[in-house]
Amino acid sequence: MSNLQDSVLFTPYRLGQVTLRNRTIRSAAFESMGKDFSPTQQLKDYHVSVARGGIGMTTLAYAAVCRSGLSFKSQLWLRPEIVPALRDITDAIHKEGAAASIQIGHCGNMTHYSTAGQIPIGASSGFNLYAYTPVRKMRRDEIMQVSKDFGKAVRTAHAAGFDCVEVHAGHGYLISQFLSPYTNHHRRDEYGGSLDNRMRFMRMCLEEVMNAAAATGTSVLVKHNMYDGFKGGIEIPESIEIAREIERWKVNGIVLSGGFVSKAPMAVMRGLIPIYTMSYYSPLWLRAFIRYCGPFMIRQFPFSECYFLEDAKKFREALQLPLIYVGGLVSREGIERALDSGFELVQMARALVNDPAFVNKLREGDAATRSECDHRNYCIARMYSVDMKCCKHCGDLPRKIREELAKLP
Repeated sequence: MSNLQDSVLFTPYRLGQVTLRNRTIRSAAFESMGKDFSPTQQLKDYHVSVARGGIGMTTLAYAAVCRSGLSFKSQLWLRPEIVPALRDITDAIHKEGAAASIQIGHCGNMTHYSTAGQIPIGASSGFNLYAYTPVRKMRRDEIMQVSKDFGKAVRTAHAAGFDCVEVHAGHGYLISQFLSPYTNHHRRDEYGGSLDNRMRFMRMCLEEVMNAAAATGTSVLVKHNMYDGFKGGIEIPESIEIAREIERWKVNGIVLSGGFVSKAPMAVMRGLIPIYTMSYYSPLWLRAFIRYCGPFMIRQFPFSECYFLEDAKKFREALQLPLIYVGGLVSREGIERALDSGFELVQMARALVNDPAFVNKLREGDAATRSECDHRNYCIARMYSVDMKCCKHCGDLPRKIREELAKLP
C-alpha cells in the first residue's frame, strides 16, 4: 500500500469532460427514495449529504430509460417531466463541490405489469421466479426502440445537469440478459447464440449513448459483470471479451462488478442476508415464501474487504481504458489497495449509507480509518420495499429484527 503522502486518493481526476475533486464515487446502489417514478426531497437530501461529505461524484441509481424498464414505484423513470426536479438535485450536488452522475438502464424480465404497463420483456420468454411474472421475448422493433431510449436518456440526463451517465450492463438487467447465456437461451436470430450475437443489443445501446454523449459533452461509464455468479452464466474469459468490446466504444471507464440480482444477488453485495428482516419489509403475500424458501434460494457469499479485487486485476491486465473498482471498500487501507492495483477510481455505497461523511473522515484521518458498516446487510434487506437505510440510524427496530441482526456475525 502507498504511504499517505504518495496516495492519489485525494488528487483530481479528469473523467471525460468532468474533473472529479478526488478518486471516489458513490456507486449506483438503489436508494429506493423516489415516488411515482420521480425524485423526492429525501433523494435530494441524501445525495447532497454525500456530496457535502467529500465524495468526488455521487450517482443516482436505477433510472429506467423508458416505461417498460420500471420495476418499482420508488425507481426513477428518466423523462422530460422530471428534469426540473433532477436539476434541483444536481445544482445542489454541484454547490457542494461534487460531480453528479445518474445510472441508466432497463430492468427487463424483472419488471412488473403494474409498473412497466405491460408484460415484462427480456432477451428470452419464460417466467422470472424472483419477480413472480411471465416474461415475453423482445421483438426486433422493441430492441431497436429501447436502444434509442438509451440515447434519449443521455440527452435527458444532460438537460437535468448530470455530468456523467452510468450505463447498467450488469447484474442481470436487460443488457446483461442479452449478454448472458443463462437468460438469452431461446433466440435463434441475430441477437442470440454466439457471443457476438449476444453483444449486438449492447452495441446498439452504446452507439446511441456515445452519439448522445458526444453531442452533449456527457461522460460515460459502463457497469459490467465480471461473472454472473452461477453455473451456466458468464464467466471471466467471456466477460473479458465483452469488456474489450465496451472499450472499443471509447467509453470513459468501466465499473467492474458481478452477480445476478435475480439469481445470485449476494454475489453482488456479499455478506449474510437477514431473511426475517427481508420478509418483514416485503408485501404480505410474499412474506411466508421469503421466510421459509429464502434460505434455500439465496446463495450466501462471504464478505471480505475488496472481494472483487483479485478478479478485477485480470481485467486491468487485459484492458487499457480507465477502470473503476467497486466491491467491499470499507477502509482507507482497502481503497489504497485498489488504487495501487491500477484502478483509476473507486466506488462505494454501504460505507456511505452508514455515514455520508465517510470520505471527509478518510481525508481527516489516517491509514487506520474504517467505516462502521458491519455488512449485516439490513440496508439491502429493506431497500426494495422501503428506503435504503443503515440499521444504526433506524431508531427502535422491531424486536425480532434486532434479534436476527444480533445473531449475524
